[in-house]
Amino acid sequence: MKREINPFDYASDIFKAMPGGILLTSEAEDCVNAMTIGWGTLGIEWGVPIFAAYVRTSRFTYDLIERTGEFTICAPYGEMSAAAKKAIGICGSKSGRDLDKLAKAGVHLVEADIVRTPAIKELPLTLECRVVFSQLQPVKDISSRFAKFYPETGDHSAPHVAYYGEILKAYLIED
Repeated sequence: MKREINPFDYASDIFKAMPGGILLTSEAEDCVNAMTIGWGTLGIEWGVPIFAAYVRTSRFTYDLIERTGEFTICAPYGEMSAAAKKAIGICGSKSGRDLDKLAKAGVHLVEADIVRTPAIKELPLTLECRVVFSQLQPVKDISSRFAKFYPETGDHSAPHVAYYGEILKAYLIED
């Protein structure tokens, strides 16, 4: 069962969870993938609720969002289960190009109401989002204060794309 919520009433829950990781889930051609994120912005743009997520161009998630323009944000609510911790760990250290991270984590997918991308039962605070704007963040334009996030070599040297996802629906998955 899903209980519809106002995402702003749960903003503090999302932001408190973010340093430990929440999941950004994407789906295309029957491939569901999730990545752990620790950055994001919840706000209002153009008069609608928005979650802005930042995804490196080198990530498999980037490819999926580019194909569908949709994602879900799945955050823990209340006491975090062992399965949720396992999913956050796997999704933050493995690539969806190499394995089905969600199957390996043993989480349960829940069909979304509006977007194609499913929610995750074990991370029940869910935002269904459709991209309304995206913008590449060229590394050269980012303050040198943040250079540590962009080493000159390797996967972490890739720039991020900011995806502004209109929150079409927000809910808590309840048993």
